[in-house]
Amino acid sequence: MQTLQGSIGLTTPADGVAYVRGSTEVPLSESTIGQFLRDTALRFPDRPAVVFREQQVRWTWKELDERVDQLAAGFLSLGLGKGDRVGIWSPNRFEWVLTQFATARIGAVLVNINPAYRVSELEYALRKVGCKALVTAESFKTSNYISMLLDIAPELASQQPDSLNAARLPDLRTVISVGDWSVSGVMPFHAVMQRGQGVLQEQGRDVIDAIEPTLSAQDPINVQFTSGTTGSPKGATLTHRNIVNNGRFVAMAMKFTEADSLCIPVPLYHCFGMVMGVLACTSTGAQMVFPGEAFDAGATLAAIAEERCTALHGVPTMFIAELGHAEFASFDLSSLRTGIMAGSPCPIETMNQVVAKMNMREVTIAYGMTETSPVSFQSATTDPLDKRTTTVGRIQPHLEVKIVDFDGRTVGVGETGELCTKGYSVMLEYWQDEEKTRESIVDGWMHTGDLATIDADGYCNIVGRLKDMVIRGGENIYPREVEEFLFRHPKIQNVQVFGVPDERTGEELCAWIVLRQGEGSTEEEIREFCRGQIAHYKVPKYIRFVNELPMTVTGKVQKFAMREEMIRYLNLTERKTA
Repeated sequence: MQTLQGSIGLTTPADGVAYVRGSTEVPLSESTIGQFLRDTALRFPDRPAVVFREQQVRWTWKELDERVDQLAAGFLSLGLGKGDRVGIWSPNRFEWVLTQFATARIGAVLVNINPAYRVSELEYALRKVGCKALVTAESFKTSNYISMLLDIAPELASQQPDSLNAARLPDLRTVISVGDWSVSGVMPFHAVMQRGQGVLQEQGRDVIDAIEPTLSAQDPINVQFTSGTTGSPKGATLTHRNIVNNGRFVAMAMKFTEADSLCIPVPLYHCFGMVMGVLACTSTGAQMVFPGEAFDAGATLAAIAEERCTALHGVPTMFIAELGHAEFASFDLSSLRTGIMAGSPCPIETMNQVVAKMNMREVTIAYGMTETSPVSFQSATTDPLDKRTTTVGRIQPHLEVKIVDFDGRTVGVGETGELCTKGYSVMLEYWQDEEKTRESIVDGWMHTGDLATIDADGYCNIVGRLKDMVIRGGENIYPREVEEFLFRHPKIQNVQVFGVPDERTGEELCAWIVLRQGEGSTEEEIREFCRGQIAHYKVPKYIRFVNELPMTVTGKVQKFAMREEMIRYLNLTERKTA
């Protein structure tokens, strides 16, 4: 394969150095998110735009655009405008998508709040960015949002809507409820829509259109909190330019057109839902289909079959759950063609099953992080299957990536180091945190903390996290390598490998295993499967069979939680190191 240069980048490494640069053949868009939607609505006014199956909502692009204007006008009537922060704390509902576009249309900054947050996390997020308004659901799973908000802002029970004055949330003025809350200081979402309709009737659409020329694609428009395992979450601040272009290039990689229909079971508060889902569809006029408020394998499979979706997004654990559904064979998935598996390392065996059993012959793998809007690498629909099952593809347009060692030197092709990204996708900053921003972005390069390799053809492989790498008696072990091997065992449905402290070797490997339904196994059986197949030091010393793995709401496995539990269970002592 020849090295590609010039306007089409340097997508394969040159001179044996692990550095690649994406194509610049397709120019970057300088559109704002509001204009991005408006343009699509003008091109495809009567084509289906969005389906929220649980809420029984179906809108065309024209209808979606009109409702966004209505909500934007309602926000204006509440005194919200450019630069104001508007939080949204809700699972996947139509109100989320309307808020996403309406805040962008008036230049307000959308603040994504994890639906799983509890009181202290919610208070931290709202105070950190100084949210002036909050759009919130009533509850999600075991979280009662009403009671949690009243814990932080008891003033809501006695004050009037849109004039809140709360001691612990000094910036918050308005709380907008998705649903009818019986709390005097909360305004229902439909009331804001009605206010907006009144504004549009009195002043016309010009009141919204007049804002667009005052906005820039370089303006901050979205804050997403990263889910770190230690310390307080950091607010990755993204611009219109960041996420509009990432959505465009993700859609291009999947060869999306207005004829496509994407099933989106991943959460909207995460980049996977709002950028790789909503904005990717907006870039081409493809339809968005939301199976429900939260992921459910059966509801997802039903949505694909009944809506005839051509694409599906999900993290590996979602695909594993879909493939393992008791009635999987009864769903007609013949309409599927493509989609994205991302969010965490994708087991090769799962990828093969997705292609073979779910008809996703053009499924792609994507890699990125919130701070890079998010996608940096994505496989192509035409890539050989072995490349789509063993790598995260090649570099996206208008980006640069290098793999560096601990001294910051770019390593050679095939060598392991930290992946660093540069280009339009790199976030503006961590909100009001100059120190953390400087630590992460050095001379324009975002240091991801991910360990990776780039091969001679430019394909990237993520081999672990800097903090995940296990050092056992001087041997470096990458847990993903062991996980990929264990996935070959016919009884194993899911497995996660991590390190726990050991007095003699420094660290030992531990594996948590979820068996397939109806299967049984023993620790000895698993170790016997490993013997002679992988190096002895890669065979897990500790094996635990579990029914499920601890996960975030996005489906990312929480290895730190497993590690902490095993340390307690085994009564281990963690040695302090420099």
